[in-house]
Amino acid sequence: MLLKIIIVILFIGVVASLFGGLNFLVKDMGNSKKRLLYALGIRIGLAVILLATIVYGVSTNQLASTAPWDQKLHPKTVAPMAPQPN
Repeated sequence: MLLKIIIVILFIGVVASLFGGLNFLVKDMGNSKKRLLYALGIRIGLAVILLATIVYGVSTNQLASTAPWDQKLHPKTVAPMAPQPN
């Protein structure tokens, strides 16, 4: 559950950085784009951390797909095969 909360917080941070960059783009017209580049750097950093967190969650089986099309491939729903007679 903690991993999902971290993912949501990181996603909100990425979106906030996106709107912060838009704000700097509109306000700083013609001026130095230093604040815009910092917002871009923060957004890229948060997105990398977000993707790394998702990969970590999937690799440790803390995150799993519950989509209906994945149920047929999920090991818990696949019935074991009966041994074939010789």
